[in-house]
Amino acid sequence: MSAAGTATLQHGNAGDVVAVSGDWTLAAAPALAIAVAALQRRVAVGTRVDASRLGRLDTAGARLLLDLGDATSIDGLDANHRALVDAVAGAGAEAKPATPRDTGLVALLARTGAATEQVARDAWQLLGFIGLVLATLARCIFDPRRWRVTSLAFHLEQTGLDAVPIVVLLNFLVGAVVAFLGATVLKDFGATIFTVELIGYSFLREFGVLLTAILIAGRSGSAFTAQIGSMKSREEIDAIRTLGLDPIEVLVLPRLLALLIALPALAFLAMLAGIVGGAAVCALSMDISPTMFVTRFHDLAATRHFWVGMSKAPIFAFLIASIGCLEGFKVSGSAESVGTHTTSSVVQSIFVAILVDALAAIFYMEIDV
Repeated sequence: MSAAGTATLQHGNAGDVVAVSGDWTLAAAPALAIAVAALQRRVAVGTRVDASRLGRLDTAGARLLLDLGDATSIDGLDANHRALVDAVAGAGAEAKPATPRDTGLVALLARTGAATEQVARDAWQLLGFIGLVLATLARCIFDPRRWRVTSLAFHLEQTGLDAVPIVVLLNFLVGAVVAFLGATVLKDFGATIFTVELIGYSFLREFGVLLTAILIAGRSGSAFTAQIGSMKSREEIDAIRTLGLDPIEVLVLPRLLALLIALPALAFLAMLAGIVGGAAVCALSMDISPTMFVTRFHDLAATRHFWVGMSKAPIFAFLIASIGCLEGFKVSGSAESVGTHTTSSVVQSIFVAILVDALAAIFYMEIDV
């Protein structure tokens, strides 16, 4: 018959000893836990535990034995009990308590350094990927057999034609807002007529191409990442390599060339839509007729402003397509990874577009264009 486990403190000439006996199992654990807690207040650290009369033992009992002393201070265990106690002691040593997250200045600096390192790593990877894309493009451009016209036409429709409504609508509304703001400010100086120049310069040089690039980054750049990332998670890219094909040639170049064609065309439509939106507001609220608007716009808006804006469109298209495809290749295989890299693609593309636009504005200002 099983005997309930006990633990008693014995005093002797050689020092105190905790004598344990009976079964130290899960069934007796509640009573044993009370006894162990009482003994812990009475015994000193390192007191020897005599387990020579120990009966049955399981992991719950082994954990309670270790509360009385470490594994080296428990004597009298047979081989099986010793192995169990050592295993429980090892598991307890590996389970380290979670340390609270440091929120001080050192942690802030550490996170800032890690983020800066990640930005530098992403920039270096993007630079290498751009070089790989350009090398592949140079290898394929003079070999018509390697052109993928069907894929190019599909992506041209997806990134260009399907994006026309949202691009035109957004720029029309922004043009109306710019006209309202310009009229509000210039009215105090009796210079309402200069709203025409404000609308023309802002959309020809900046707003038309920049707003289009931001929309394309959120629409097409994210689509490129999701499409290639899904293929990566389903191991379709590995299958393409197994067939002896180059994923850059098959997946990246059609998307890149489609965006290089679509984004300048969309930027041109955006400029027209923004100017029409501003002209509509001028006609409705500022007594500037469409004929007067067109005449003044034609007389004062130089062609160079149009080319300044259009010159940035291919750069935006190339960078957005490269970032979107690169983030797709970075997907590790899970659905969560696809979402993470899609978000990263949009953020990076918009940031790079605004950065390049700012640098271009400074450059054209310095050369007086």
